[in-house]
Amino acid sequence: MMNSMKTERSRRLLVASGCFIVCLAATLTAQTRQISSSGTGSFAASALGVNSGNGPELDPALSTNVEHDGGNDATGAVSINRTIHRGSKHPGATMSGKHKTKSNPVMNLSFDGLNFYQQRFANGGNQFSVEPPDQGLCAGNGFVLESTNDVLRVFNSSGNAAVGVVSLNQFYGYPPAINRTTGAYGPDITDPSCYFDQDTQRWFHVVLTLDRVGTTSALSGKNHLDLAVSKTADPLGTWTIYRIPAQDDGTNGTPNHDCPGGPCLGDYPHIGADSNGIFLTTNEFPFFENGFIGAQIYAMSKRALASSSPNINLVQFNTGDASTNTASGLPGFTVWPAISAGPSPSEFGGTEYFLSSLAVFQDSGADNRLQLWSLTNTGALDAGGAPTLTSSIVNTEGYAIPGFARQPGVGTNGVGKAPGGGDIDFPLGQCFNSPTCAPLLLGGPDPFTEVISPLAANDSRMGQVYFANGKLWSALGTGITFDGVTYGSAGLAYFVLHPKAHGGTPIATVDIQGYVADPNLDLTYGSVAVTQSGRGVISYTATGPQNYPSVGFSSLDAKVGAGDIQIAAAGVGPQDGFTGYQVEGFDPRWGDYGAAAVDGNSIWFAQEYIGQTCTLAQYKASSPFGTCSNTRASLGNWGTRIIQVTP
Repeated sequence: MMNSMKTERSRRLLVASGCFIVCLAATLTAQTRQISSSGTGSFAASALGVNSGNGPELDPALSTNVEHDGGNDATGAVSINRTIHRGSKHPGATMSGKHKTKSNPVMNLSFDGLNFYQQRFANGGNQFSVEPPDQGLCAGNGFVLESTNDVLRVFNSSGNAAVGVVSLNQFYGYPPAINRTTGAYGPDITDPSCYFDQDTQRWFHVVLTLDRVGTTSALSGKNHLDLAVSKTADPLGTWTIYRIPAQDDGTNGTPNHDCPGGPCLGDYPHIGADSNGIFLTTNEFPFFENGFIGAQIYAMSKRALASSSPNINLVQFNTGDASTNTASGLPGFTVWPAISAGPSPSEFGGTEYFLSSLAVFQDSGADNRLQLWSLTNTGALDAGGAPTLTSSIVNTEGYAIPGFARQPGVGTNGVGKAPGGGDIDFPLGQCFNSPTCAPLLLGGPDPFTEVISPLAANDSRMGQVYFANGKLWSALGTGITFDGVTYGSAGLAYFVLHPKAHGGTPIATVDIQGYVADPNLDLTYGSVAVTQSGRGVISYTATGPQNYPSVGFSSLDAKVGAGDIQIAAAGVGPQDGFTGYQVEGFDPRWGDYGAAAVDGNSIWFAQEYIGQTCTLAQYKASSPFGTCSNTRASLGNWGTRIIQVTP
């Protein structure tokens, strides 16, 4: 197992290219409406608490299964963070060779962020067990804000907690996710993302909120984006909240996208910004049925939001609009908006760029194109006007949907499989296999023999996008065949594009592209951040047959591409969460997305890893049950690590 400060040198292919776009473009129509502010939020943290134990551990209304695009699983639970791919996974790109980079990031700081125990026991314990962790991170003005699933926390730039763990239900002014005394349910909050804007010195935080039928566990189908904007540069102060209806069934001012079964779902929201606007994107699915509508793009005036305006003009684009065609002829999927590390493009009245991938639409699970989107005339947002959205195709290196990622002991009961020899402790799985322990969690025996599971490695959707030094930077997960042999399944493909709005129609050249991979490691859920001078980092989880899930990173620049794999925080045990076991009926989950943020000349990033381990005996002796001295919860053991580096 790697030492946490040891550099792991890996081979990777660096493909320089001057390929141009295929010049296809189309303009999408916009729908404009007004959103009113809906109160304020603040950091009223409460101590982590042990509840009375009433009520379920898992939200009965939600399914964690994302390997299908259905609205419901067999129990009627609704899926979030959905995919649309039903074809095969793919061995992916072939890579070999060595190359040196001119930049080797210096790691300045590393500390543990939020974990499963804190998420489950926030708000007096009136929370559900949730995995995997959806990761939001932003930094500025001497603070780092981390938001994971339905909790958040603020740290100072030295890594010290500035506030306790805050549930998002508290922050956004809602009742608890579940009141374990009365049994009443509150809204379900998920998929956080955040951003600190240097121009306005404001913090922005967005989540997807699913409304209930009264205080029951049933979901009504109504859902909205909660967007919180700080009133000052201090994230610990008061925030203004805007609630953006996302059901798109013609109610609450939304357009009607005719989703089968009634309402639509604004899944997987993310945030971007240029000099003029704040941009949110979602993947829109029917809430209760199968199918996919298309990515939604929301544009708002940044200055109006920063001034806590009581009313905001919102411009919405539907990339699945049948009356228009995108450059690919397909709706956008995970259309990720760029964050500008410095001045954003000013041509054509201000331009915001977005990127999306296309492999999920292919039966083969592979593609060699990205879709480039430009939103021009963003300056019109200040006066209530609508920008113009167009898209084009960029020819790139190949990428493909990866298979599952490896960790030590996959497919075994942990005996004799630990790195360095010995047995692996996976106490949740071992508890399920025990006829005396399983009933404590399940109410009866586990009919299956549980083994250590692999980890999900995403579906090759686009990752975080930055605009810096005149270029667009991003990465996504891909299947990898290394030197002609498929050792593992998951690596990262990265792209550095030189875009131009070109009279409203985006064009781009590929400055450089390549892969980051190692035959002994799988790299998953990459996130990219790049300073204004063009020095960047790709962060990811690194895991493999001899490496527990760890936090890794590589340098990135536009001349020679990505650097060696470096391990910033080594994992100490296997992922041991409920989605990895057959009795719970889910697909094995890991991540959904990581996050990285630029703060001057430094870059902060946060990724999931396993920072704890314990035996079955310690697990059973814990109080609360399964918490192992408050390092995990009974149904999972994910943790996050926050890292600061200087490229």
